[in-house]
Amino acid sequence: MIHPTAIIHKNAEIDDDVDIGPYCVVEEKVTIRKGTKLLGHVVVQGHTTIGEGCTISPFASIGGPPQDISYKGEDTTLSIGNHNIIKEYVTINKGSVHGGGATEVGNNNFIMAYAHIAHDCKVGSSIIMANCATLAGHVEVADFVTFAGLCAVHQFCRIGKYAFISGITGVPKDVPPFMIAAGSRAELYGLNVVGLERRGFTREDISQLKKAYRILFRSSLPLTTSLKVIQEELKGEHIDELIHFIQSSRRGICR
Repeated sequence: MIHPTAIIHKNAEIDDDVDIGPYCVVEEKVTIRKGTKLLGHVVVQGHTTIGEGCTISPFASIGGPPQDISYKGEDTTLSIGNHNIIKEYVTINKGSVHGGGATEVGNNNFIMAYAHIAHDCKVGSSIIMANCATLAGHVEVADFVTFAGLCAVHQFCRIGKYAFISGITGVPKDVPPFMIAAGSRAELYGLNVVGLERRGFTREDISQLKKAYRILFRSSLPLTTSLKVIQEELKGEHIDELIHFIQSSRRGICR
């Protein structure tokens, strides 16, 4: 199912049941797995692999060179997993040598129009990126994160699991898991309760995380002290994940 106006390099690896619509361009080192659809006017460049069952809408640009002035044409990669929906005008760049050489996107993501994933990002699974959400280079995004429209994440930041980034938000530091971040220079506004409930978190899970939030961000304790208090008073895998994320932060966390 390849439209006659599509331009497909003879060395591209295309599974038999891939649909490629009109005016698409697929370059030499591209691999596209079964069930994926390029709806039309999609450009797939570079050493790029797209998994099974993805749908990519018109005018998306996938696997283009990193927007990095140090890039000199090196053969870096982009890997996109299975069952992703990538809407119109989305741009996803391949990696750079200085960032490990690879951009990675997981499975079951919904990436809306004009969103951007820059070089060397590591994006997990079941993520929603609304219109014009932007990730700078080297950003790490854990599973089940939601980005509202027109938000931007600074390079080298990390976004923890189940976090919610509000619209028109600039993220200059790491956002801990389970939290809501908002504002021109993002601050935390409590627990992402609605998102956690939708993902099946129990009342006890949410109650424990609320207690941790109050100790960390609403008490007068220094951060190191509040982490010790949480370790002593609260238990569970979600609490452990929150503590580990904060302790491993290199840029610092939004407060």
